[in-house]
Amino acid sequence: MSKTIQQPNYFEFYELPVQFNPDQQAVKAKFYALSKQYHPDFYANEEDEKQQEVLDLSTLNNKAYQTLSHAKRRLKYVLELKGIVKTDEGYQLPPAFLMEMMDINEALMDLEFEPDAEKLAQVSREVDQLEEQLAGELDQLTLKYDEDPEDSAQLLATIKDIFYRQKYISRLREKLKA
Repeated sequence: MSKTIQQPNYFEFYELPVQFNPDQQAVKAKFYALSKQYHPDFYANEEDEKQQEVLDLSTLNNKAYQTLSHAKRRLKYVLELKGIVKTDEGYQLPPAFLMEMMDINEALMDLEFEPDAEKLAQVSREVDQLEEQLAGELDQLTLKYDEDPEDSAQLLATIKDIFYRQKYISRLREKLKA
């Protein structure tokens, strides 16, 4: 019988509501308070079991801070916490988006065979515009969710879609750099 390991809830650990945009001052304050409280040096004379417990809490604190203080990690984390995004999920992006991306991918393939600085700059601007547009939409949606997380199934589905579009565009950005 295999036991599923549940991911710790960093928001509970920091005594904060689950939000896409938590108060970063509160996150930082909690991180520093728990860093002091669970500093391994303060437990050097304790039993091994207590030292391990403190080390585990210190590690949890570091992971919580790294996740909650970084916008993209936090976005993915909240979507996972809500059961909206799963690891290795085969999410199907909308056909219209994929057609738009196909045009950009074709332009990138053409540039591999026929480098053209002007065309590369143009494609890069297109990708920048897409990134900015998605970031703007995402900001509005996550703020709306944070204001009223209750009736949010459709809102979370739209946020999930933007999350996967951003992942796709990040891969395009890597191709542009190469």
